[in-house]
Amino acid sequence: MSLHKFTHLLAQTVEELSTYSSLKGVFHEHRDGGPLPSGKVLKEIIELCRSILFPGFYGKSTVNSHTITYHIGVNLERLYGLLTDQILAGLCFASEEGCAQNKENESGCNKHCKEKAAELAAAFIAKMPELRSVLATDVEAAYNGDPAAESYGEIISCYPIIKALSSYRIAHELLVLGVPLIPRIISEMAHSETGIDIHPGAQIGHHFTIDHGTGVVIGSTCVIGNHVKLYQGVTLGAKSFPLDENGNPIKGIPRHPILEDDVVVYANATILGRIRIGKGSTIGGNIWVTEDVPEGARLVQKK
Repeated sequence: MSLHKFTHLLAQTVEELSTYSSLKGVFHEHRDGGPLPSGKVLKEIIELCRSILFPGFYGKSTVNSHTITYHIGVNLERLYGLLTDQILAGLCFASEEGCAQNKENESGCNKHCKEKAAELAAAFIAKMPELRSVLATDVEAAYNGDPAAESYGEIISCYPIIKALSSYRIAHELLVLGVPLIPRIISEMAHSETGIDIHPGAQIGHHFTIDHGTGVVIGSTCVIGNHVKLYQGVTLGAKSFPLDENGNPIKGIPRHPILEDDVVVYANATILGRIRIGKGSTIGGNIWVTEDVPEGARLVQKK
């Protein structure tokens, strides 16, 4: 069928899709020098981080004790360059002025953003030894928590929780440093990759693990202690939140649970609101919890 026959319809649709009212809220206007962060590059950044944090398991498998310094050095150098560029894109996105490159602000906003991006990238890289240390405890927790696991190497290579946690801990550090947008992109990439949804704003202690993992949701203001274990399908979420005088949701308030040390939450449990699950408690599967649970409690369905 001839395209000419529908030329008027196509032109009309183009016009409707280009109107301001249609674009409001869904259009990011590109400014020179201020592109959005790239999902493709952020994926490479995550892979570089994993190859540095778990050398030999990610990246080049031929690395050994004689080449490890060179391997980490090359990857860190590339990571610094890529991360600086992506943080700059995030800063430009968040800036009201867009950090556009032009004669008026070439030496102003843009220069400041470039310097800040480089500073933030360096600050993140300085945190990587600490990230590796805490991720090592997560590997240990996953190994000790699963009788089917035969080695730490199997945990690192095969278990989705390590991919999810490495992405979460990277995103969390970037969020703490004040990097805009990128932490959320990284967390949603991990969500797509593993089925585990951990908001980068959550605070999670050491020796944390999730068995199986699929369908787990951890909200932005969750606080999780040390040696905590979750099973698949667990939701650590919020109840309905208050609205302001204009009917808009009030943001920035703590609205997700606090899980103290040594808590175990079994499959498909739902824990909602700013409640406290006491140290050493066990929450059984398929339970809806909206009130505080005392230390050492065992909450299960009634027979």
